[in-house]
Amino acid sequence: MRTHTMPGTTTTAESRRRSHRGAAPEPRPQQSSKRWWVLATMTGSLSMIMIDQTVVSVALPTMQRDLALSASGVQWVVNAYLLALAVLVAMGGRVADLLGPERVFRAGAAVFVGASALCGLAGGEAWIIAARILQGLGAALMVPATAAIIVGAFDPRERGKAMGIYTGVSMIFLALGPLVGGLLTEGVSWRGVFYVNLPIGVAMLVAARFSLPAPPRERVPRGTIDWVGIPLLVGALGTLVLGLMQGQAWGWSSPAILALLGSAAVLAPVFVWWERRRPQPLVQLSLLGLKNFRPDAALLGGVQFALVGASVFGAIWAQHVLGYSPIRAGAALLPLTLPLLVVAPLAGRLYDRVGPRPLLTAGPLLIAAGLGWMALWLHDHEYAVLVPGYVTLGAGLGLTISPATTDSLSAASPGERSQASGLVQTIRQIGGVVGIAVLGAIVQAVSHVAPDATAAQRIDASTSAVAAAYWVGAGVMAVMAIAAFALVRRRPVSS
Repeated sequence: MRTHTMPGTTTTAESRRRSHRGAAPEPRPQQSSKRWWVLATMTGSLSMIMIDQTVVSVALPTMQRDLALSASGVQWVVNAYLLALAVLVAMGGRVADLLGPERVFRAGAAVFVGASALCGLAGGEAWIIAARILQGLGAALMVPATAAIIVGAFDPRERGKAMGIYTGVSMIFLALGPLVGGLLTEGVSWRGVFYVNLPIGVAMLVAARFSLPAPPRERVPRGTIDWVGIPLLVGALGTLVLGLMQGQAWGWSSPAILALLGSAAVLAPVFVWWERRRPQPLVQLSLLGLKNFRPDAALLGGVQFALVGASVFGAIWAQHVLGYSPIRAGAALLPLTLPLLVVAPLAGRLYDRVGPRPLLTAGPLLIAAGLGWMALWLHDHEYAVLVPGYVTLGAGLGLTISPATTDSLSAASPGERSQASGLVQTIRQIGGVVGIAVLGAIVQAVSHVAPDATAAQRIDASTSAVAAAYWVGAGVMAVMAIAAFALVRRRPVSS
């Protein structure tokens, strides 16, 4: 099979051998004056995707009234998007490697914008859920491509700084989602939550037209699309994620949940067996063997697990216990987002100088300390005493997400970076889904009170439940810090 390589690059196999040996640094891409425009375009696109994960939450009550949504329908307005993204993002990375990340980014952005318009026009439950699935598909095509484009556009000596801006800004928009959603819902309409994506998405497509290089017009060689692997991957991830999402609603011992998780347990090893036999697999599982890739990806999944406690259950607690409005609850996360804005680009520059190990040890420890601080002071029912915890948590996220993402993608060869990004994002999304399932079960169990409990007892139980979720998240991040110190090796920074 013919292998297409750009001048000055190495083949996939050769690059992987070099990565394992650590003998030869990756050739630097030619530095383009447009690379900062590329960074701005990709960062804006990822920010649009990230904010869409959280912006809908505060609009759900209004949407339920207007669209006559059922209780399960309300849940699936959120879950449909996350399910599609988690299941399809690895496949999106493979498609980007086959067709070129620039081409797939444009296609994904067009799908995302069109799906956002359909969400805003929704007239019923089935419509809005189907449109949210389509949004997830667009995001699954865009996310791996954006990261691969940035890593390919920057010299290895500047990658950390570029990825710091990329991840830091997008995480800020993820945290600002509830605040933006509240402002749009109260000031315009719940439909504005989706319509706001139209001008942003069109602007990103126009910017991409002028900043991204034209992809080469090549046909995909026959035999490179793994048609058997696609249903195996979708089946394995789909049944796993759906089972975890619906475990509390349907009951963990219900036949439906047991059947879903059992199917995932069967399909996952079959998928791995099949992929290892394929010369052109749908998911390049050998990426997990590259230096630092496995601990980097696991760390990002652990961060997503722990972050659920602060972003989801913390926001619910602020509204139920402190009596905050949705807008005020969203604004309460600002002490978390502001450190991200400062620390993430700084962490990127530090990665360029010292490598990943110090940052990926210190960052999770700060996340654990922030969650632990909030768990200790939650029973005071005072927002002010939680602010130091939010600040510490935000600083830890800034030190962790950017270096781990940069390090994992730098481990892969240029021809596999979109796949690497897709695999990392799959692990991150599954980490978040597992976090919702595990921490949600803990919150539900600890917050349970007798039917005749007083209001004060209910508030105390709710606070104890969220504190327990924080403690579990802190414990997971402490373990991740130890693992990073033990397993992450310093990659020589190209000079």
